[in-house]
Amino acid sequence: MADSLSTLLGKEVITIVSLCFLWYVVSSTNNVIGKKVLNQFPFPMTVTMVQLLSITVYSGPAFNLWRIRRAPSFPWRFYATFLVPLALGKFIASVFTHVSIWKVPVSYAHTVKATMPLFTVVLSRLILGEKQTLPVYLSLVPIILGVAIATMTELSFDLTGLLSALAATMQHSLQNIFSKKVLGDTSIHHLRLLQILGRLSFILFIPFWVFFDLGHVMKETELLKEGSIVLLLLTDGLLSWLQNILAFSVMSVTSSLTYGVASATKRLFVIGISLLVLGNPATKMNLFGMGMSVFGVLAYNKVRICLFSESPYLFAGHDNLLIYFFHTGETGPA
Repeated sequence: MADSLSTLLGKEVITIVSLCFLWYVVSSTNNVIGKKVLNQFPFPMTVTMVQLLSITVYSGPAFNLWRIRRAPSFPWRFYATFLVPLALGKFIASVFTHVSIWKVPVSYAHTVKATMPLFTVVLSRLILGEKQTLPVYLSLVPIILGVAIATMTELSFDLTGLLSALAATMQHSLQNIFSKKVLGDTSIHHLRLLQILGRLSFILFIPFWVFFDLGHVMKETELLKEGSIVLLLLTDGLLSWLQNILAFSVMSVTSSLTYGVASATKRLFVIGISLLVLGNPATKMNLFGMGMSVFGVLAYNKVRICLFSESPYLFAGHDNLLIYFFHTGETGPA
């Protein structure tokens, strides 16, 4: 009996470690390729549309193959009230994310994204009226200080990049809050929600992409004829989709706290790989600021889980994992 339990636990650990490793590698590669694409092909909206198209194309066949339950049918009012705004938010957040990666180093963009818990706490207070405890507010201090230090010491600082990263992070927080309501009020599988939002975002914003980007993209005939940029765009779209899938997969086989640690570690991994591969210059104080912000995210995650353990009635009626997921702002693609 003991041997069987040990074997089972061993297999579970191997599964979790393997999924985390794949998640880190795919996420890092996605960010590096995304930076290379935008350096050669500075059209963030087009990169966003390729990623949304990838979600639309790959999700249906893959999810059917994995036998993920189909999404329920929603009335048009529900679409107008929740799904369309969520699709709008997904598109805007993705565009701002790509602008930030284009304008500033990947390592700095991900450091700024560590402010997600700060935005989530503030917006939850303003929109849902949720009050937080003193430990939660204190856990935000190292995040704010870390991002401030990283900003003041960033050698490749760009104001547009900073503002875009902050706007993307705030939009992701808003999206998380409303996604939480959709998942709580319906029986939809979270991956099917990803599929619906990806498809809806892609369809809704084709006219905007045609108006703003298509003409400029068509002028890049020499670049497009080379074929390498097209291959990079398609690879970026595939990796972005895989990153979402792996994030949800890790979430499904780990506890809330383990996922929080894994997610924060992934951010460190992405920062480290981007510094090594892309060769972005960074001072010791810059690295210190990055590390402090990630430490703050870990502290925030720990506080949130402790609060849930002590007062589960505060979250009555909601799934443990979903509550953690949306309060930390960890969405995988962020």
